[in-house]
Amino acid sequence: MAIATTTQTVDTKQDLGCHADQAVIKDTIPVVETSFSEDDASKNGVSSPSTPPLQKARSVIHHHLEHLDPLLREFNRQIHSNPEVAYKEFFAHDTLASFLEKQGFVVKKHAYGLETSFEAEIGQGGRLVVFCAEYDALPGIGHACGHNLIATSSLAGFLGAVQTLKELNLPGRIRILGTPAEEGGGGKVKLIEAGAFNPPEDIAAAIMAHPVALHQIGGEADCFGLAAFKLIASHKFRVEFSGKTAHAAGEPWKGRNALDAAVAAYSSVALLRQQIQPDERMHGIIEVGGTVPNVIPEYTRMNWYIRSPTNKRCDELLKRVKTCLEAAAAATDCSINYIAAPTYQNLRANETLCQTFVDEMAALDKKVLLHVTKAGLFNASTDMGNVSHLVPSFHGAFVIPTDPDVAGHNPKFAASAGTDEGHVAAINCAKGMAMLAIRTLLEDKTAAGARKDFETDDD
Repeated sequence: MAIATTTQTVDTKQDLGCHADQAVIKDTIPVVETSFSEDDASKNGVSSPSTPPLQKARSVIHHHLEHLDPLLREFNRQIHSNPEVAYKEFFAHDTLASFLEKQGFVVKKHAYGLETSFEAEIGQGGRLVVFCAEYDALPGIGHACGHNLIATSSLAGFLGAVQTLKELNLPGRIRILGTPAEEGGGGKVKLIEAGAFNPPEDIAAAIMAHPVALHQIGGEADCFGLAAFKLIASHKFRVEFSGKTAHAAGEPWKGRNALDAAVAAYSSVALLRQQIQPDERMHGIIEVGGTVPNVIPEYTRMNWYIRSPTNKRCDELLKRVKTCLEAAAAATDCSINYIAAPTYQNLRANETLCQTFVDEMAALDKKVLLHVTKAGLFNASTDMGNVSHLVPSFHGAFVIPTDPDVAGHNPKFAASAGTDEGHVAAINCAKGMAMLAIRTLLEDKTAAGARKDFETDDD
């Protein structure tokens, strides 16, 4: 047996918190110091393809993440139990930074001018891979988008890849970047503007994955997830209508009703929905609508998301929506003002990175779809789309157990994101992402293919 190890005896089911869906180490946790034979890898539940460096890398990642699983499980629980909204993720920032520091990393806190961003990096020379970690929650319903699991999987993927880099003495650099405020705040957009991905030509891949319900990706019961998770572009903005106040009963003719403008705007956009494409979305709310019924509102504010599969189509749809809003202002003799927010570009799928992830998950006996096979599935948007237009990117999806009618942005999904089964899925996904990072660093063909896919126009 061509291996030298130190061992730590554990009760794996109790001390490591392993579940049936995780590969279980039977009696000991080997710490790899030299090399594994194919027989050794097989005994430890690790896939053994013919390429020795990859075989060794899988073993290192597997053992290291199983060893860290109790700590990762507690980390996940803490983030899930302390949900924080966009740009207010102070507990998550501090918890992530502390975790990394205890593992020996130097952490740059409050990175790139964002109070709840952070960064840690290891390695020198070679290519650079960036793990993006999200950790913000939704107002009122907590981690109903499962960002605690994104943080856990990205953290675990980073740790697994780093351990492999160190033990196998591989070239390359690996970074974890804390990306706050995905839920409407455009955290990654601000990080891009602040230079977090500069120079973009140095980054071989940016990597993350998102939890989903099974029906969102159209998979069969044995489906673990989706690699090419394409999401649509989204223009986000607020619109203000300003009129003139007056006594609603005594002298209404002296007023200019800003609430009428908002209601007319909402109704006009609702009518526009009949003439848009089935894969486009428009939704808004009235955030400020007046004070009391007998005072004509002089000010109202609406919040709008306008979505379409491509940036170009989203721009075109935005023009049509603004025509509705401006017509409402004209009809009520109110003025109109737009408050812009970061635009989310459509999420591109990099074929090389996606196929590599599918292959690595297959090595873990997990079935991952390369592409969706059904039409009319779940639509959403992410600021990772902006990253995918800047550097080669992977944004996969992994399934967590939910009720049949439950998907993201539902309180029941928040509950699912806090389950042991959800954590197990995140760790299994992390193993695949860690190997994706290693192969991108190690294999010229993978890195070149990812760059070529990135530079090729989308269909």
